Amino acid sequence: MFTLTAVTEYIVIAVACGLLYALCSFPLLGALQQAGYCAKRYLAWTRRKGNMIWSRYILLAFLIALASLVLALCFSFAGRWAAYIALIPVPLFAAVWCAAERRALKVPLAPTARAKRIYVLNIFVLAVVSFAIVLGVNAISRATGNDLVSHLRYLPLAVLPLLMPVLLAAANALEKPFSAAKNKKYVEAARQKLHGARCVKIGITGSCGKTSVKNFLAAILSVRSKVLATPESYNTPLGIAKAVEGKDLNEYDFFLAEMGARHAGDIRELCEVVEPDHCIVTGICPQHIETFGGIEGVIAAKGEILQGTKEGGFAVIGMDENTEKLDASAAKLVKVSVGEHGECGAIDVKCSTKGIDFKLALGILQIEVHSKLLGAHNAANIALAAAMAFKLGFTKEEIAEGISKIDYVPHRLQPYEANGVTILDDAYNSNVRGAAAAVDVLRLFGGRKFVVTPGLVELGVLEEEENLRLGERLAGLDRVILVGATLVNAVKKGYAAAGGDAEKLTVVPTLEKAQDLLSQELREGDTVLFLNDLPDIYN
Repeated sequence: MFTLTAVTEYIVIAVACGLLYALCSFPLLGALQQAGYCAKRYLAWTRRKGNMIWSRYILLAFLIALASLVLALCFSFAGRWAAYIALIPVPLFAAVWCAAERRALKVPLAPTARAKRIYVLNIFVLAVVSFAIVLGVNAISRATGNDLVSHLRYLPLAVLPLLMPVLLAAANALEKPFSAAKNKKYVEAARQKLHGARCVKIGITGSCGKTSVKNFLAAILSVRSKVLATPESYNTPLGIAKAVEGKDLNEYDFFLAEMGARHAGDIRELCEVVEPDHCIVTGICPQHIETFGGIEGVIAAKGEILQGTKEGGFAVIGMDENTEKLDASAAKLVKVSVGEHGECGAIDVKCSTKGIDFKLALGILQIEVHSKLLGAHNAANIALAAAMAFKLGFTKEEIAEGISKIDYVPHRLQPYEANGVTILDDAYNSNVRGAAAAVDVLRLFGGRKFVVTPGLVELGVLEEEENLRLGERLAGLDRVILVGATLVNAVKKGYAAAGGDAEKLTVVPTLEKAQDLLSQELREGDTVLFLNDLPDIYN
């Protein structure tokens, strides 16, 4: 059993199984990456109601086991070779699986160095488990001396697909210390670089509108200053470190850092990296309740930016029932309230399909403003950016010029036309307020009004309640297409409770199916809103 030939056989079979089964793990690796390499979130996804990943791996295991059993029995006359012939289904069905699942993720796996390391470790873990199985079954075969047991000794390798989700989590755990040490050095280098920079640093956080306000402020400040802002939705320590990598910060007048949070302490950590001179809190609503535990946890977490901003800086705060609980004076900051009764704000907002018109109040000054952006919420976001620029010494003329240059933020109520159909791309909107605003904008358009949405996520105990409300808002639209199985039941229930026409509502499993349906139904003059295109980790 432990001859050189036998051990070589065990190793070859184990490595081959590790390589082949690892090829079948790409959907899992993609989901792990979308979960931020957080094993808890990734494993929660594998257990999520309606997730078919376990069913698919059960089917793969069953097909390999059945085919191996049939081949082993049919070729029993071949003696010891029957066991090897029974291994043929492993590469065969692995190839079929890879072909069938090549488009399993709508968010493609990014081939980062970390993903590659986890993939290699996954091969190693699969090979080790395979070797243990091979060693065990050969020991049993030798002990029994039964020919049938000998022919079927490699059949237990078919169970590996059932272990793959957990084994990938194990590979992630093995890789984590390496990434943690590497990332710590990377972020520390960025921290030192930012602390030594002469540019004015502004931190921006909130439950909604962070990316929009950051882009709007960059447009206004760029009228007479050189601005560096974190790209897209880069709002983690690594994202900020990546934004400043290779940049001479002393060439810029301002650095704008978007700051996101899922847990208490996240904003504090980001402030330690950036050390902002001023800050903006866009507003606070029930978002990421799932990880914060309640709205009070969200308020406390967003409030960390006040403690992390340099004493004497401006704290521009979008006023709502939650941000009123923030105390800027305790952090010795100059509070600038933005809202209906604030020091600054958007007044007399008029919304149309051509954009928004409003009066921008900056202290005692007022400016007549037009923007091509859609929705009253964007007027509020512009007011937040303008308030910060005003406090930084920009004139009302410069602010007006900057506002005129503001463009749509990609995937945030971004309109475009295709074949006479107006498409409102709000795919990156996943908060309660933004969803309500998007539906209001949809109702401004003529023709038939369609909405495609999977619902809202990360609302914890409020998830069902808020999705019920979303469903209520959709009542009266000409067509409602709900995507997935995760949240749609609550949306559907709210839609029905508000008197929505059941014949106008359809539930489809994927966005691709929704698009197929739209291609059959849309005609010139219609408008369709894509509200919150959830990544795979939520589906």
